[in-house]
Amino acid sequence: MRYADRVYREFEITEPVLLELLSSQSLLRLKDIDQAGYSEPHFPGWHSRYEHSVGVCLLLRKYGASIEEQVAGLIHDVSHSAFSHCIDYVLAEGTEGDQSHQDNVFDEYVRKSDLPGILEKHGMDTDYILNDAHFPLKEQLLPDLCADRIDYSLREAMVFGEIGDANYFLENLTAVEGKWVFRNFEAAKRYAELFLKLSDVYYAGLSTAIMFRTVGDYLRHSLAKKYISEDDLYTTDSVLLAKIAPHRRNDELLSLLFDRMNMKIPVRNDPSDYDAEVFCKSRAVDPLCYENGVVSRVSDIEPNWKTVVVEKNKPKRYFLKFER
Repeated sequence: MRYADRVYREFEITEPVLLELLSSQSLLRLKDIDQAGYSEPHFPGWHSRYEHSVGVCLLLRKYGASIEEQVAGLIHDVSHSAFSHCIDYVLAEGTEGDQSHQDNVFDEYVRKSDLPGILEKHGMDTDYILNDAHFPLKEQLLPDLCADRIDYSLREAMVFGEIGDANYFLENLTAVEGKWVFRNFEAAKRYAELFLKLSDVYYAGLSTAIMFRTVGDYLRHSLAKKYISEDDLYTTDSVLLAKIAPHRRNDELLSLLFDRMNMKIPVRNDPSDYDAEVFCKSRAVDPLCYENGVVSRVSDIEPNWKTVVVEKNKPKRYFLKFER
């Protein structure tokens, strides 16, 4: 199978386990789930969780990760609901500040899916694949780099026109003993600054806060009125929208909430007079790089970056006031 990717170009995929996973129901569902949540009214340039999931796999492949780590990267997002992290603003146990719902349900979701059967068919142990301790390139806590973080940042930087291509960063990136290390400080700092801009504008900006709150309100109201069930949240974006749509004719509040999430009603950030408080996960990275032959962090070379990282890894808070 030849796969063309906007970030990593073309790859030939021949491993039976990857081919079967790519055509599994769990992965194919992600083709109709927006990576950002509900991006078109806010950030035109839609791309799917499927594209990102394959991208993580390809990034790991490009830098020599084991087939097991490639598999772990490929399936890492299968437990996302429709509209991605908007789910953190829907359920009663919402996790706005750290957007952790998907991670919290991941293990149980995978075990109930079609994936364990595929893994076992190809001689892979599900418990091993689900244990991130085995795959340091795939997953790390902030402010470190990991394949997930690298892929979504480079992909979204290209989608939203912040960079023309990712070649500069990929050519200056290495994988050394389970760690991502840039070849020089210049590349590491440029990447860290790019990531910070993506966080400030896209991941935790005002438009994103509006998207999360308005989509969350629309889905929460639909759940309360029993237009949809919690199981429906794990279908896809288009399926969920289609199921709710007929109810807008007879539900004025639902219609209002739909207009809000499609940016048809003006809204501002106003701490003194607001209808809704919103927290957004903000993030910054502190990459490793070679400096005079020694592996250091950006903040070791430029100490003020440590302050940036500490401040930017705190959730952002917004106060939304709608005209109606």
